[in-house]
Amino acid sequence: MGSLTQHVRLAARSLFRAPEFAVTAALTLALGIGLSTAVFTVANALLLRKLPVFDQDRLVLLWGETRDGHSSKIPLALNDVRDFERRSRSLGEMAFFAFRGAVPAPIQANDKVYPIQLGLVSGNFFDVLGSTPVIGRALRPEDDIRGAAPVVVLSYHAWQQRFGGDSTIVGKSVSMVYTGRSYRIVGVMPQGLEYPRGTEVWAPLIAYGSAGGFLEILSGELNVLGRLRPGASALQARAELTTFFGRSESPVSHRDVRGAAYSLTDTMLGDAKPAILLVTLAAVLLLFITCVNVANLLLVRSLGRVDEFVLRSALGANRGRIVVQLLTESGLLALAGGLLGVALASAAVKAFVALAPSSAPRIDEIGVNGATIIAAVLITAVAMMVSGLGPALFTSRVHGHEAIRSGSRHTGGRRVRSVAEILVVAQIALAAVTLTAAALVTKSFVKLQHVDLSFEPGQLLVATLAMRPDQLSDAKKQRAALDVIVFNAQSLPGVRAVTPVMAVPFVGEGGGVDGRLSTPSQSKEESAANPIVNMEVAAPNYFSMLGIRMLRGRPFTNEDRETSAPVVVISSSVASHFWPGGDPIGKQLTDLPEKYTVVGVVPDTRYREIQTARPTVYFPFRQWPDVPSTLLIRTAGSHGEIASALRQAVADEHLGVTVVSTSPLETLLDAPRAQPRLNTIVFALFAAAAVSLAAIGLFAIVATMVRQRTHELGIRMALGATSGQLRRVIMIRGLSLAFAGTVIGIAGALAAKRLISALLFEISPTDGVTLLAVAALMLSVAALASFLPARLGTRVDPVIALRSGG
Repeated sequence: MGSLTQHVRLAARSLFRAPEFAVTAALTLALGIGLSTAVFTVANALLLRKLPVFDQDRLVLLWGETRDGHSSKIPLALNDVRDFERRSRSLGEMAFFAFRGAVPAPIQANDKVYPIQLGLVSGNFFDVLGSTPVIGRALRPEDDIRGAAPVVVLSYHAWQQRFGGDSTIVGKSVSMVYTGRSYRIVGVMPQGLEYPRGTEVWAPLIAYGSAGGFLEILSGELNVLGRLRPGASALQARAELTTFFGRSESPVSHRDVRGAAYSLTDTMLGDAKPAILLVTLAAVLLLFITCVNVANLLLVRSLGRVDEFVLRSALGANRGRIVVQLLTESGLLALAGGLLGVALASAAVKAFVALAPSSAPRIDEIGVNGATIIAAVLITAVAMMVSGLGPALFTSRVHGHEAIRSGSRHTGGRRVRSVAEILVVAQIALAAVTLTAAALVTKSFVKLQHVDLSFEPGQLLVATLAMRPDQLSDAKKQRAALDVIVFNAQSLPGVRAVTPVMAVPFVGEGGGVDGRLSTPSQSKEESAANPIVNMEVAAPNYFSMLGIRMLRGRPFTNEDRETSAPVVVISSSVASHFWPGGDPIGKQLTDLPEKYTVVGVVPDTRYREIQTARPTVYFPFRQWPDVPSTLLIRTAGSHGEIASALRQAVADEHLGVTVVSTSPLETLLDAPRAQPRLNTIVFALFAAAAVSLAAIGLFAIVATMVRQRTHELGIRMALGATSGQLRRVIMIRGLSLAFAGTVIGIAGALAAKRLISALLFEISPTDGVTLLAVAALMLSVAALASFLPARLGTRVDPVIALRSGG
C-alpha cells in the first residue's frame, strides 16, 4: 500500500499541480468547518454545558396560564404556594420568587447610586437549586423572615463587573434605595446562574418586602421553583397545578387557569432557544453543503485524471492504493480547511458575542476553548470522510481496470457527471432551505422594525427615579415631591413636555400591572372569562405627548383627581370585548374598590411589548394609589445635556429622590429587536454561504459538461448552430438542475415550518411572496453560474473543437 510519507508527498505534489482547485476546496472547507465550529461553541455554552446546579433536569418552574391564551403567566399567592407544596406528590422541594422576575433596583455604594437587577427569592431558593457559591454562603431560610438581618448575594457577573472581582467582598454592605436599608453581602454565586433571568443581586423576598413596606404586593405575585421527585415528570407537576387552580375553594377568576411547568434550562434561554436550534440546524446543513461541494469538486477533477488512473492501474496499482492516495489528498485539503476554519470560528464567535443582546443568557461564558478545538478536529474529520471517501471509492471503481477494458474515457466520465449532477441538486436544495429561512427571518425583522406602535417614540427620554422611604414615608409626600420634579423638568432647556408613568416602556410581560376587570352586569363566572389587561397610569398630557389618538371621548384632565368621580380610558380591544358594536363612553368597569366610568377610547398600543398590541385600561395619575417613579420626557435638544440637567435639578431640591437612570426610548426599543436582529444577521450569513457554495458547485458541473462536449459543440457549430443556440442548450441543463433543487428545497422548508415559526413576527412560514422571491433568486444565481461556462465554451473555434474529439 506504500508508506504514509510517500502518500502524503504524492498527494501534496498532485495538489500543487492544481493550485486553483486546492485553494478553492480548502477555502470551501474552511467556510463550512469554521461556521460549524462557531455555532457549536455557542450551542455548547448555551445548550450543552450544564448549569451550576444539582441535577438540573429535575428542576421545573411553575405558574398559571389562561386557557384562552390572553395571558401566558399568572402568579400564585404565598398561601397558595405553601398549600400547593403540601398537596403536591410530584415535587419534593419547592421555593418561590417574585413573579416580575429581575427588576431594576437602585443601590448606593461608594457615594454613587446605580441600577442593578434585583431578584427576590425565598430563603431556600438556592437549596432547591442545589447551587454552591464560589465565595461566602448562599441565602438561607432564616434570612427570609420578618425582622431578619438584611443580606444579599451577588451573581458572578455583578461581582466581576460591578465590584471588580473583589475577593474581600463578603461582609461589605450596599444600600438599597427603595428600602433605605443597608444590606450585607454574604456570598457570590457561580458563573452561569442568573435566574430570574438577568439577576445581579438576590435578596430574601419576605425580609425585603417587609422592610420596603410592600410585602403584601410581593407575596401575592409569586412563581414556583420545584424539584421533581425521582420518577416524576413536569407533566405530572403541571397536571397537579391545574387541579389546584380548579379546586372548589379557589377564586372564581382561577377556574379557567391551567398549570404551566417548564424546565429551568428552557426558561433561562427563553426566546433564544428556538434561534439557537435553528442556527445549529443551518450550520449542519451548511457543513453538509460544504462536504457535497468539495466531493463534487473532487469528482469533477477526477474527469481530468482519467489517463493518470488508467496508467497507474496498468502499472500495477490496485484499487486500494488509489483510494488511499485520493483520501490522502482529501485529508490534506481538510487539514488546511480545518486550520483556517478555527481562525474563522474564533472571529465569528467574537462577532456573535458583540452582536448578541446584553440580556442574552450566559453570554460571558461563550468563547473559544478546549471544547471548541476538539469540535473543530471532529468536524474536520467528518468533513474529510464525507467529502473524500465517496469520490475516492467511486473514482477508483470507474477509472480502474474497467477503463482499460472499455478502452474509453467517456463511459466513466458520464457516470461521474451523473453523480456530480445529483450532488449539485442536493446542494441547491439545501441552499434553498437555508435561503428560505433567512428570507422569512429578514422579512419578519423588517416588519418588526416598522411596526406601528400607535404612539410616537422619537425624541423621548425615559428617566427612572428612586424615592427614599426614610425621607418620603407616604404617598402624599412622594406625590408632592414628584410634582416638584415634573415642574422643574418641564422648565429645563430643550424639554417640550414631561409626563409621569408607572411602567418603563418595552419591559414585557410581568413588567407592569395586570388585572381582570368586568362590567357591573356580569356574573362571577362571566367575569372570570374576561381577558387580563394592562393597567397603566396616565397624567392629563399623557396621550397628547405620546401622540396617541383619541378614537372616542376625551383624555384625562386636571379635574380627574382624588376627590372626583373615578374614570378610565380604555383601548379599542377592551371596548370591543365588553361592548361589541356599542359606544363604551359613559359605561362602567368594576372588580376594583369602586366603579370606574369610561370617558375615552384609544388604540391598542405596543407600549409594554413591541410584538403585541395589548388591551389596556388607563387610570388617572391622581386616582391611582401608587406614585409613579418613571418620567417620559419629550425633548427638542441633546438627550445627554437634558439628562445631566435633570439629575442636577433633582439633586438641588433635596427631596430624597435620585435619578437612577436615563435612556432614550430608541435605546429601550432596541432591546426587544436585538435578538431578531441577530437572527437576521446569522441566517443571512449562512444563506449567503450556502447559495455561494451551491453556485460554485453548479458552475463546476456545467464547466465540466462543456469541456466534455467540446467535440460535440464543434460538430454542431460546423453544421450551422449559432453560439447563442448552444448557450441555451447548456444553460437549460444547468437551470433544470437548479429548478429541481429549488423545488425540493422549498418543499423541505415548508415541511420545517413549525421550527421557524417561533422566530417570525406577523409573517407566515408559508408566505407566498417570500417563497417566490427565494425561487427567483436561486434560479437567477443558477442562470449566472451556467451562463459563464456556457459563454466561454461556445466561443471556441469550431476547427479546434473538432480536433479535440480525438
